[in-house]
Amino acid sequence: MSDVSPPPPAEAARTAVVIPAAGRGVRLGPGAPKALRTLNGVPMLIHAVRAMAASRAVSLVVVVAPPDGAAEVKSLLDTHALPERTDFVVVPGGESRQESVRLGLQALPPEYGIVLVHDAARPLVPVDTVDTVIEAVREGAVAVVPALPLADTVKEVEPAAAPGEPEPVLATPERARLRAVQTPQGFARATLVRAHEQITGAVTDDAGMVEQLGEPVVAVPGHEEAFKVTRPLDLVLAEAVLARRRLNDGF
Repeated sequence: MSDVSPPPPAEAARTAVVIPAAGRGVRLGPGAPKALRTLNGVPMLIHAVRAMAASRAVSLVVVVAPPDGAAEVKSLLDTHALPERTDFVVVPGGESRQESVRLGLQALPPEYGIVLVHDAARPLVPVDTVDTVIEAVREGAVAVVPALPLADTVKEVEPAAAPGEPEPVLATPERARLRAVQTPQGFARATLVRAHEQITGAVTDDAGMVEQLGEPVVAVPGHEEAFKVTRPLDLVLAEAVLARRRLNDGF
């Protein structure tokens, strides 16, 4: 049974963001956790927090830290300039992303009826994308994902038994019907809480959990700069985006 009070109507509800940042990011190689890698000398997590707080609709950001790193993340937030109109909370996370999001949800006061879940590894999301997701929830959607059409043809294959072996192609999905999903993903809080209560299997994103409930999920336009920093080449691209912003916008 949920211990969350009935939320206010979506159009009146306050908006919070949960940022799970407890992962190690092994594909970026050894070193600091992925969220703490730096872009232009600033940790990715700080860029991600600032990207969410840039929306005037967001009044609370909950950062879910590594289980043994909450104090370090709290210190990190305290030493970087963040918008004064937004509150920031750090809570320790769990062993999985799903558990970390659930712990972040539990930290939300009851007046927050709209919740965004954002990857710390997507540090450069434009504020317009954040606002578009929030507006769609306010207008009645229970789950919203920003998404982009695919540029590449996609093949369904039979996975190889060992890395590098040839893989038989099974089908070619119609590219026009496919989207690459990004974050922040937006939710009516009650729906997301119910998903985390009822869905226990492996999932790749929170919207997928809502889909398993049988609830509708809608896609809104994403943005090419909302890419996920996963591999070393992504760091190079992110630095280039920041350099362009500084040149064009004085970012």
